[in-house]
Amino acid sequence: MAQLRSRRRHALLAVPVGLALTASLGLLPGIATAAPQGAHAAKTPVRTDGPLLSYVVNTDSARGTLARVKKAVADAGGTVTVAYEQIGVVVAHSKNPDFAKALRAVPGVQSAGATRTAPITPAATTDYGKPERLKASDAKALAAARTAKPGQEPLEGLQWDIGAIGADKAAKVNPGSRKVTVGVIDTGVDDTHPDLAPNFSKGQSASCVTGKADTTPGAWRPFNPDEDYHGTHVAGEIAAARNGIGVAGVAPGVKVSAIKVSTAKGSFFYAESVVCAFVFAAEHHIAVTNNSYFVDPWMFNCADDPDQKAIADAVGRAAKYAQDKGTVNVASAGNSNFDLAAKEIADASSPNDNSKPLPRKIDPHTCLDVPAQLPGVVTVAATGVKSQKSFYSNYGLNAVDVAAPGGDSMQVPDLPAKDGRILSTMPGGDYAYLQGTSMAGPHVAGVAALLKSAHPKSSPQEIQWLLKAQAKNPGCPTAAYDPDGKGTWKAACTGTRHVNSFYGFGIVDALAAVRD
Repeated sequence: MAQLRSRRRHALLAVPVGLALTASLGLLPGIATAAPQGAHAAKTPVRTDGPLLSYVVNTDSARGTLARVKKAVADAGGTVTVAYEQIGVVVAHSKNPDFAKALRAVPGVQSAGATRTAPITPAATTDYGKPERLKASDAKALAAARTAKPGQEPLEGLQWDIGAIGADKAAKVNPGSRKVTVGVIDTGVDDTHPDLAPNFSKGQSASCVTGKADTTPGAWRPFNPDEDYHGTHVAGEIAAARNGIGVAGVAPGVKVSAIKVSTAKGSFFYAESVVCAFVFAAEHHIAVTNNSYFVDPWMFNCADDPDQKAIADAVGRAAKYAQDKGTVNVASAGNSNFDLAAKEIADASSPNDNSKPLPRKIDPHTCLDVPAQLPGVVTVAATGVKSQKSFYSNYGLNAVDVAAPGGDSMQVPDLPAKDGRILSTMPGGDYAYLQGTSMAGPHVAGVAALLKSAHPKSSPQEIQWLLKAQAKNPGCPTAAYDPDGKGTWKAACTGTRHVNSFYGFGIVDALAAVRD
């Protein structure tokens, strides 16, 4: 869905694959031969007439298996880009259209598939609509600054979301520990923004766009600040400093880092980049990751499709690796007003990286929104200023864990701006309003960081339990949910007062996080 992507933040670098032709096949276009296995081994022709694609190959972690798979990659006309041996994931590039099929036949390979449907040239964020930038001369900003209370940031009067979860009060008790870092897996972060620079951790930041971590200074910044603003907005929601300059983050005392995964063109989030990001987070002591996207090109990855199965498997292994290393992974539920617990969902936008999406009906129990529906990931729905489900937010009984402010233009706050969306940081020192489950996820990531600050020895599972136990649930609405009165965003809430499809266990509570 075009409005769901708001600039597909996912693109990759091409790795040339040169395959020598033998004299006997020199006149045959697109054909190369595999290296002989022995003195009398027959030469197996390998096709190279397909588009250059990226693949994930998932294996067991035995050293012998990985060596065999790497050799098989070369034999099938591919090049290993990076091998994450600790989780048994190999990333490869190949022009052989039969590459994945060949690798699936290798002993020890559990799944293998292409991570995209379009050729590598050079994904999808979960914000809804375009940003409305706030300039220093804006009358709304000036009005907010004039009415700022002692201890408030100049623009905090426009941040209804901070008060909605008690983050303003929490900051006076415990703004978060400098030992806790939240990794923003996203489009990159402008670490020069005056509200982000005090809390930014360069040593825990990188670009994972190619599938391999690049820690070159500045590699984590957006490719195009005018288009790739999403990660900077998310970072401000989590950890904008209380420094008297602009806005306040949910956890203004913790550190924030950037792990860029979106491509330069199209802004896609491909599996190999996301795998790299989770592994990087795990090995750089990042306490919480925020994931406000779905892995391109499939909105849902179905187990009965070998390519999609390989994507979910690879990202799932990486996310679990991070969790096993102590990282809490938080992800946005999505903006299609889908019931993720339904028997069937119409997915009309996949794949999204070429001009030919294939409309299909999927079962969300076997076709997963990755990473939001992966085991162990905290899945977040969005709410507006009235603590009602945001009109666009996905939902689902036992599919959503918690909810948080994500903004809703149909729910209007009594503030100078009269804007129900979320105000946060933008590249170049700017600020803007956005709405989406992309904005809800960072609020939960911020509260998780506060919990980790207050309970530094707690495991990811314990932090998740505290998030749910402290959440406040409004319960299902008594009237039919139809926010525009036209049936456009109609939805049915199911469940109980304590756990239901709109809010999961409830709306997270920042003040409770630092008090308990």
